[in-house]
Parts: sequence; structure tokens; C-alpha cells
Amino acid sequence: MDDARLTDSFTEMTELLLPDDTNNLGRALGGAVLHWMDICGAVAAMRFAGNQCVTASIDHVDFLSPIDLGEVAVIEGYVFNAGETSVDVRVDVRAEDPRIGESRATTTSFLTFVALDEDGTPTAVPDLVCETANEEALRERALNQRREQLSDISDTLAE
Repeated sequence: MDDARLTDSFTEMTELLLPDDTNNLGRALGGAVLHWMDICGAVAAMRFAGNQCVTASIDHVDFLSPIDLGEVAVIEGYVFNAGETSVDVRVDVRAEDPRIGESRATTTSFLTFVALDEDGTPTAVPDLVCETANEEALRERALNQRREQLSDISDTLAE
């Protein structure tokens, strides 16, 4: 199986926040944001694996800032780790107000996807290759942040 580059998986989506995806305060429903994150992550995983990929897990998600009605949600994802049949994807979401050119981070999470063959059986994924210093930095940042997040959750559960 050939190797695949981190940048080959990079995926960016945009969603204009319209009333159907808002709560009574005019802010994005958490479920809508999770839906967008799952789709972005799946596309990144499929680009990397070259096969259909299904969601195995979504790590802890904190909503740091709301996305308001009329703002653009920018969802970015990339594969930062590969196992035998699974890939880990970092997905970041930011809110952008295109009228004034400002944006802010709203959430980040780590998703795991399993690659499937034509019969729906888990299948091997390529090895992850980082050919540039930038790719390696993105990978290390994601690995470290995921470790920190999982450690924080573990510490909280142990209390």
C-alpha cells in the first residue's frame, strides 16, 4: 500500500449559518456543528485512505464561542495519525464574519474513522508521511493536544 501525505487529506468546508441550524438565541445548534465536523472529518479520512470511512469516535468537544446567525462556519480537517485500519482526524471550526473580515475559533475535536472495503469490512490504510516541516508541526501539534485533552479528561474522571 502506498503512503499518503498529511496535506493530501486537508479538507475545508464552509457553511453559512441560516435559521434552520440555529437555536432560539440565533446561534448554531451544537448538533449542527457536530454534523459539519463529522462530514469534514469523513472527507479528510476518505481522501487519505482512498476508501469509504465511517466514524468510530469523536473525542471530547467544548464549544468555546458561538457561531451567530449570518456568520460563516469554516470547518477544517486533516489526518494526523494512521493505524492499521483507522485514521485520526483533527477538525477545527471557526466563525467568520465576512462583512468585516473577522474570525474566531469556536471548537476543536479529534475524530477517529475506520476505512471500509467494498464489502463493508475494515481495510488497511496507508502510512502517514509528513514531507515538510509544516506537516510534521501540524501532526505533532495535534498529537500533543489530543494527549493533553485525554489526560485532562482522565484527571477529571479520577476526581
